[in-house]
Amino acid sequence: MRRLIGMNVTMALAAFGLAAEELRAQQPQQPPQPMSFFVTSRGVGDGANLGGLEGADRHCQTLAAASGAPGAGARVWRAYLSTVTAGPVIGVDARDRIGAGPWYNRAGQLIAANVADLHGDFERDRNNIRKPSATDENGNPVNGVGDTPNQHDIITGSNSLGRAPLGAANTVTCNNWTSNAEGRAMLGHHDRLGGANASWNAVHLSSGCSQQNLVQTGGAGFFYCFAAN
Repeated sequence: MRRLIGMNVTMALAAFGLAAEELRAQQPQQPPQPMSFFVTSRGVGDGANLGGLEGADRHCQTLAAASGAPGAGARVWRAYLSTVTAGPVIGVDARDRIGAGPWYNRAGQLIAANVADLHGDFERDRNNIRKPSATDENGNPVNGVGDTPNQHDIITGSNSLGRAPLGAANTVTCNNWTSNAEGRAMLGHHDRLGGANASWNAVHLSSGCSQQNLVQTGGAGFFYCFAAN
C-alpha cells in the first residue's frame, strides 16, 4: 500500500511539473528591450574632428537609423562626449547629455539603469560596459585587447565621473571635437582591459587627434552613443 501511494504521489508530482512547464511555454515571451546604447561601428573618418558635439550626435543618429533596430531611428541619440569651456563655447559634461536611462544594447542586455549606476557614483562597477555587451549598433563585437587590430580606445573627453577633466580644450577634447591636427583626447576602454584603472571612459590620453594618432594608441575614432529619450 505504501509503495502504491508513493507511486501515485510521484506520478502526481510529475504531472504537475509537466503542466507547469506547458503553462510557461504558453505564456507570451517578453520582447527584448529596444536598443538605447551602442559603440559606433566606425568613426566619422577625420580623426577626432567630429564636427563638434552636433556632428558627433548626427553620426550616432545616422548609425542608429541605418541599423534597422526597432524604433532606433526615431530616438534622440547623443554622443558620450564632454567639452571644455573655451571662448564662447560653454563646456558640457557627457553625463548630462545622455538622458536618464535605463540603457540596453542591441541584444536587449541592460547596460546601466541610470546615470549614477553608469558612473559608479555610489557603487563601482554597476554598469555592464564590457567587451561582450559593449557592441556596435548592429550587435557586433568591437575589437579589443587580443584582437587585430585592437580598437578598444573609445573617445570620451571625460573623467571617470563623466565630466570634462580640468584643462584646455586642446589637451583633452581635441579642441572640443573640431580638430584632428592639434591637442589630445581622453579615451576609455570598452573591454575594460589595459591601463591602470581599466575604466570604460577614462584610461589615458591619445597621442594626438589625427586618425593615425588614434590608431597608434589602440583605437579607430569610435565613441559611445546613448538614447536620450
